[in-house]
Amino acid sequence: MKVTSIIAATLLCGTLAMGGEQFAMSDADRALYAELLENNPAEMDVEWGGELVEENCGGDAGLAKFLGISEAKLPAYIAGFPRYIKPFDAVLGVDQVMQALMAQNGHKPFKLSSKEMFAMLAYAKSLANEEAVAIDVNANPQMKAAYKLGEEVFMTARGGRGLSCNSCHSADIVGSVLRTQPLPDLGEAGAGATWPAYRMTKSSLRTLQRRFQGCMKNALLAVLPIGSDEMVGLEVYVTNLAKAKNKTIAIPGLKR
Repeated sequence: MKVTSIIAATLLCGTLAMGGEQFAMSDADRALYAELLENNPAEMDVEWGGELVEENCGGDAGLAKFLGISEAKLPAYIAGFPRYIKPFDAVLGVDQVMQALMAQNGHKPFKLSSKEMFAMLAYAKSLANEEAVAIDVNANPQMKAAYKLGEEVFMTARGGRGLSCNSCHSADIVGSVLRTQPLPDLGEAGAGATWPAYRMTKSSLRTLQRRFQGCMKNALLAVLPIGSDEMVGLEVYVTNLAKAKNKTIAIPGLKR
């Protein structure tokens, strides 16, 4: 990692401490985290999301039919998202698929950034719980292109401080503490397998792309829209990191 990138990351938070998870959470935070592991508030969002999927998409059966698979195969299929959806000739997230299904069913689609869609996505992804992450970045030219774009977004420094996603998640900086939070290896942390998640600091359910936006905002980068080719590509790239570490789907996650 370039020295200039490390300096930029340091400037972002004022202090960059190495390997000090003890600086990241107070005893009260740790106790709350342990409690929420047993009683994740986002479970209510998942339940609500299931109701919304039933109402707007025809439930699990309606979603499976729209995807052209049997309902029995739905969990394993969802574990492969984001994926290329041939009728749309695009690599899409499950939330984008549900938007299209809502429109087909005569409903006004929820915005990708809405709490309704966050809940629906959490429910849909939870159907794949305990399935191994099954994204296939070599499945077709479209997936290869999405992965390449996501890698470019992850690695490219931009903004006035010259930061990239890799500035905080490269192997030589993982373990540092940035704004009281340890910087994780995104593959080992299973980022692509554990979002949507309940964020303790926001007291709400958030999606992976919404988390990307938060990082971009904190780094003073231009924030990419949820559902854009760049954001979907970034999710493809990060999800593939989870696959490389043999992670399984666990929704809703719990994040500080």
